[in-house]
Amino acid sequence: MTGTTAEGTVRAHRARDAMYIGGRWRPARGTERIDVLDPATERVVGRVPAGTALDVDDAVRAARAALPGWAATAPSDRAAVLAAARDLMVARRKQIAATVSTELGAPLAFATAVHTDLPVAVMGSYAALVAEYAFEERAGNSRVFQEPVGVVGAITPWNYPLHQVVAKVAPALAAGCTVVLKPAEDTPLVAQLFAELLHEAGLPEGVFNMVTGLGTVAGQALAEHPGVDLVSFTGSTAVGRLIGSIAGSAVKRVALELGGKSANVVLPGADLARAVNVGVANVFANSGQTCSAWTRILVDAERYDEAVDLAVAATAKYVPGERIGPLVNAGQRERVLGYIRRGMEEGARVAAGGPEMPEGLPTGYYVRPTVLADVTPEMTVAQEEIFGPVVVLMRYQDEQDALRIANGTVYGLAGAVWAPDEETAVAFARRMDTGQVDINGGRFNPLAPFGGYKQSGVGRELGVHGLAEYLQTKSLQF
Repeated sequence: MTGTTAEGTVRAHRARDAMYIGGRWRPARGTERIDVLDPATERVVGRVPAGTALDVDDAVRAARAALPGWAATAPSDRAAVLAAARDLMVARRKQIAATVSTELGAPLAFATAVHTDLPVAVMGSYAALVAEYAFEERAGNSRVFQEPVGVVGAITPWNYPLHQVVAKVAPALAAGCTVVLKPAEDTPLVAQLFAELLHEAGLPEGVFNMVTGLGTVAGQALAEHPGVDLVSFTGSTAVGRLIGSIAGSAVKRVALELGGKSANVVLPGADLARAVNVGVANVFANSGQTCSAWTRILVDAERYDEAVDLAVAATAKYVPGERIGPLVNAGQRERVLGYIRRGMEEGARVAAGGPEMPEGLPTGYYVRPTVLADVTPEMTVAQEEIFGPVVVLMRYQDEQDALRIANGTVYGLAGAVWAPDEETAVAFARRMDTGQVDINGGRFNPLAPFGGYKQSGVGRELGVHGLAEYLQTKSLQF
């Protein structure tokens, strides 16, 4: 499933036993290493350094030294570097996809179309945006400038290992900031490849730096470092709270993209078959490891049983090891299986899948794609983020009940609304407490702001709103 194309075998990026700091690959300060596993085979495919606070300090110092020069670089020159990086990503498309497929376990087609092509589009969008962005404006007798916030500490997750890196690094560089990246320990190989591409694109020394390591060591050191002006973190809400607390105590800017429990609301009169089939595909993509996945399908009581049947039929198409890959590691698999069992204990009905191991797959961290029916709002599986291929179906009595259920979690990251007409769908979506809603199957837009309400985070990524996260405002009065 990993690393194979019609033209033959494309090798994944080979792990480097080094940190990228100050424009060069250099030995780590410590001796500890992290094994990188292929989740489909459970075999070690590489080892990377487990960075320490000393490595982080070296990287922050390099970023701090490079900041004045990069901040003073003309936006057109910054755009040229981003465009060159985008072109290199296109040229190495197959290797990027093979690398993500190997270390994350994603099917190669998905690794190519989403894990590779989406970050390419995002990088290209910032190359175009920074070239035309108005970093200065007039306001009465004032000139107002948008200036880089400074050194950015970027801490990224494993579920979209290149997209989440690019969604932070590209706008930070476009804004004139310098960056220290701490990628997820499960998926550091594509981050190392990305560092190589930025180097080849001609990024000046120290503007981008990368330290691999554990979140509890290197990640915490980066969040706490006094030389970091802004921490951008994507991951769990629990860790986000900790980072937010650290940043708050230091009066430091923070951007948090956290968990989700998004609702897929099918209103009466909507195309039920399309809503359920698209909804199931949305949840099972990336093996359910998507923070914005529409993991709760809400259907009116009259059509609820039909919706369950449609979801079961759609789930049968997702065969583990073929259309759906493994989870990232053994711990994640056990976590997801635990949620399935908890749902059963609390009264949910397993309509498809379940906690048993998939047949014919003696190795790999696979979970059977699962549909839990008859789920009620108070159940754990209706409230907590499962982060696996599990979709829950919930019935509602009327539109107000549907809104109450949709808004009835601590999260507010994304969602979907299906209705017989756009006006009805938009009116419902405007009342949802969530940052992004797809209307009748609207497609993901990399130029639109992405981010959540409530405990789903603080700030926005992508497009002009993502660029604004890395800028601070200065006014001069005349």
